[in-house]
Amino acid sequence: MEILLDRAGRRFNQEWVFRNLSYRFVSGQSYAVLGANGSGKSTLLSVILGSLSLSEGELKYVHQQKDLRIEDFYRYVSFAAPYLDLIEEFTLEETVEFHFRFKGYYPDLDQASVLEILELSGARGRPLKYFSSGMKQRTRLVLALCSDTPVLVLDEPTSNLDKQGLAWYQQLIGRFASDRLVVVGSNQEDEYSFCNHFVEMADFKG
Repeated sequence: MEILLDRAGRRFNQEWVFRNLSYRFVSGQSYAVLGANGSGKSTLLSVILGSLSLSEGELKYVHQQKDLRIEDFYRYVSFAAPYLDLIEEFTLEETVEFHFRFKGYYPDLDQASVLEILELSGARGRPLKYFSSGMKQRTRLVLALCSDTPVLVLDEPTSNLDKQGLAWYQQLIGRFASDRLVVVGSNQEDEYSFCNHFVEMADFKG
């Protein structure tokens, strides 16, 4: 899988969030999108996901040497962010079952093993509306990491996680991210220490 940006720019009203961004993201590599709060990290991730259009330039996806339509990219990507909505009325089991109607399980996983990875056995059978913010973030991360997609996009992945949750996240990254194209939007090194490429948003200001 490749994600190609060519002279890409995005603006809101008359203000450019980023501009003249040309970059190639490839499978098997991990990328950190870096910058202060408000620098445009989440905007760039939304563009990469295909959920936000460019104001100028070009975005292209290539899978197995064939171009993908932007509207088909969702099949190939998993995404987690603290602002991503969950269905509050669903229990944990219902959430996992519903999610994996649309995504395949990562190899050798099933519903039982995903629930075990979550380490939230005491919350089984409870609707998500009773979960803490940290429990909800664990749920988002597991749904993304345990999906069988070639691309993984994470925005501020350890938001609302405590020290134990951070160690849990880093363990999951080691297990599920090594053979994928991973993009992490962050300004905390603990979240992206495994990345080997870095995109500084300050380099692409309009």
